[in-house]
Amino acid sequence: MKAKSIAARSHAATRLIDRLPPVRGRYTARHSLAHTTWFRVGGESEVTFWPEDVEDLAYFLATRPVDVPVMAIGVGSNLLVRDGGVPGVIIKLGRRFASINIENDTFLHCGAAALDVNVAAVAAMAGVGNLEFLSCIPGTIGGALRMNAGAYGAEIRDVLVETEAIDGRGHRHRVGPTAFSYRYAAVERDWVFTWAVLQGSREHPSSIAVRTATMRRHREESQPRRTRTCGSTFKNSNGVRAWELIDHAGCRGLRIGGAMVSRKHCNFLINTGGATAADIEALGENVRRRVWEKSGVVLEWEICRIGLPVMGTEP
Repeated sequence: MKAKSIAARSHAATRLIDRLPPVRGRYTARHSLAHTTWFRVGGESEVTFWPEDVEDLAYFLATRPVDVPVMAIGVGSNLLVRDGGVPGVIIKLGRRFASINIENDTFLHCGAAALDVNVAAVAAMAGVGNLEFLSCIPGTIGGALRMNAGAYGAEIRDVLVETEAIDGRGHRHRVGPTAFSYRYAAVERDWVFTWAVLQGSREHPSSIAVRTATMRRHREESQPRRTRTCGSTFKNSNGVRAWELIDHAGCRGLRIGGAMVSRKHCNFLINTGGATAADIEALGENVRRRVWEKSGVVLEWEICRIGLPVMGTEP
């Protein structure tokens, strides 16, 4: 049976809140996620939870009903929420999880909700180098950990000392860089990263500023900016860049509804205005099919897709 939207099951959302444990943070039923994601599309969460602090988060995870799915999201820079919404509880970390502190000259202790660009800026001002690539990664440290995000030859695991994650039953774990590989973190989907310690190197701030400016200039020149997009759509495949495979398959500028393959960088999908999540996902699947037919390569989604389709809109 095809899924109904979260909005069509609002009575279930109310019952879900009634089943959740008392917390010091905040619950909201039927919270729009379209305003969170950079695509500006998608449905509602059944419930969204903003924990007050780490202890509140751990308590919630330890005492929630075991049948209630949970997932943490950041600022939605690499996320496609389907139009039917997301069952269960979406966890959003707030300001208390966004601290950035310099420790012992070259170490940064960062909350999972800290923006990558802010971490890079704090490091640069303190004369801590090798973290400039973070200025070109949209999103939060938690999101960067979830997908081992990278740019310009560096990945988060390259500078990671350790991170803390709380599992689906409220237990805390320390995770090191060996748990991460290309665009992948070897932890369960319901684990929530809370903080990370990153290590850079001592450098003069002017040298860091030059490298940061070079990276940003290249990004401006090569990627679509100030558009509704979530960055790279597909992972590179066995050393072959995804955009080259997409271009070779003739997909540059391809459209479905309000969704379009960027003409500037064809591994980016764009909401040109009025696109639905179904349009974007269908366009991505069309690109995958064309690449397979042309090159025999199965592209793997880099964008995280969550939630339920609306009846009759499956790609």
